[in-house]
Formats: sequence, structure tokens, C-alpha cells
Amino acid sequence: MNEPSLLNDSAWSLQRDAFGKLVLTTDQNERFEGVVPIRAFPIQSPEVGISLVNTDGQEVAWIEQLADVTEPAQGLIRHELATREFMPVIGAILSVTSFSTPCTWAVETDRGPTQFVLRGDEDIRRIGTEGTLLISESHGIQYLVRDQYALDARSKKILDRFL
Repeated sequence: MNEPSLLNDSAWSLQRDAFGKLVLTTDQNERFEGVVPIRAFPIQSPEVGISLVNTDGQEVAWIEQLADVTEPAQGLIRHELATREFMPVIGAILSVTSFSTPCTWAVETDRGPTQFVLRGDEDIRRIGTEGTLLISESHGIQYLVRDQYALDARSKKILDRFL
């Protein structure tokens, strides 16, 4: 098994094939079709540490800093990440049906208003940085609260009942 290469210079190329899949070609003329970028730290450091994995899920290349990747490869990676990742950011908690779980939350997100079912208090997790929360709903969708202390007073009051 070959060690994944560190992609930190211009000795590689990334492009889309006729089917829209990403194709990585290294300076040793290795060609990997259907590679997928995966962030190592999607919440805390989304621009640092991106792995390119093949169709078997094996890492074939590692990108230390996405900002160091030249265009058009950087744009291709960003576009692919955006289509794969779905994590709405909660800006306000409008209401909850009950302060015991399971309950239905009505929230305002960066993608518009929505409702979801919170199964239990354990589905609200604190993430590394101060004030960041990850809320998992009953269908597996994860919602991000970037800074619980920056929410409006009503949202903070509701949230405090669950933390």
C-alpha cells in the first residue's frame, strides 16, 4: 500500500471527468478517479487538513492548507465539499413543544426556518471552542450553534433548559 502523498506543490492536477467526478493525477502519473475531499476538522478548522480519498475510502493525498492550493483545483475542492456537507447554522430558537424530550424545536437557520425533533438532552453536544454546540435531530441531521452566547435572550433561555 502506498503512503498518501502530501499535496503541497504544483506537481499534481485535479479536474472533473465526463461524469463530473474528480480525477487526481500526481507527478508520478498516478491517476485516481472519483476522489472525494473530506475535512479533518470540519467545524474547528475547515481550511486545515483535507484528505482526498478514493472510491474505496482510502486516503490517496493530503492537503495541509486549502488556501495553499492553486486554482482551479481549490475551486473544485471547495465546490465538492459544499455539495457533500449539510450542516445548517441555527441563528434563533423560536419555540419548543416541551422542555422534556422528545420535543419539537422550531428554529431559524442560515437556510431558512425549520422544525426538528430532539430525541434527548444528550443530542446537544458542546464542541471544542467556547459556546459552540452541535445538535443532532431524530433523522440524523446535525445543526450547528456557532456561539450560544450570541443568541437572542429567548433562544438562550430555551437552550439553558436543555443544557
